Amino acid sequence: MTASVPLRVGAVLLAGGASRRFGADNKLLAALDGVPIVVRVAREILSGGVDELVVVTGAEHDAYVTALSGLPARLVRNGAWDEGIGSSISTGVRGLSEVAQGTFIVPGDLPNLTAEVFRQLGVAFVAAACARVIVPVTAEGAQRNPVLWPRRFFAQLSALAGAKGGKSLLDTLGEARVDVPFDDESLFADIDTPDDYARLIAGA
Repeated sequence: MTASVPLRVGAVLLAGGASRRFGADNKLLAALDGVPIVVRVAREILSGGVDELVVVTGAEHDAYVTALSGLPARLVRNGAWDEGIGSSISTGVRGLSEVAQGTFIVPGDLPNLTAEVFRQLGVAFVAAACARVIVPVTAEGAQRNPVLWPRRFFAQLSALAGAKGGKSLLDTLGEARVDVPFDDESLFADIDTPDDYARLIAGA
C-alpha cells in the first residue's frame, strides 16, 4: 500500500476446493498466458500493496506449494476443505498475523483481478478509518469479490464453517459496509467450468 493506506493489510487467497465442475483438472492450476491462474491472482494481490498473503489449500496442497514457490506467501492447509468455503475462510483468517489491520478474502478463481482493484479498495478502507467493510460492486450495485474486512470482524470470520461464507455476514452490516462501484464487471469474472476457461482463453 502507499503511505496513505494502512500499515499492514493482509489477504486470504482461497484455493482449497476440488473444482469438481471443472472436470478432472484443477481450475486454479490451469494456465493463462503460461501462468497458473492461482499464481496470476497471487501476483496481482501482492502488486496491489498487500503486506501479507495467506493461501488456503486443501485438495492439492503439494501442487500449490510447487506453483507458488518463490512468492512471499504463507500456505496453510484446511483439513476440512471439503466441508465448504466457510472453513477455508476461517482457516485463512486464523493464519494471519496479529498486526494485520484488515484482510481481503479472495476467491482463487478470479483471474481478471488487477492490482489496481486492490489499491482502490485499500484507499476506501483508509477513508473509512480502517473500520468498515469495503465491498466492490458493479455499476448496478451487485456485490462482487474480493471484500476487505477490518480486524474487528476477524472473530466472526474465524467462526465460519461449512458452506456458510462471508456473504452471510455482509447482509447484516448496515452502515458498517462501504460499497465501491466498478464499471468494468469483467474484472470479477470467475472460472467454474471448462466453458468459462475457454471464454477466458479466447478473450471473451
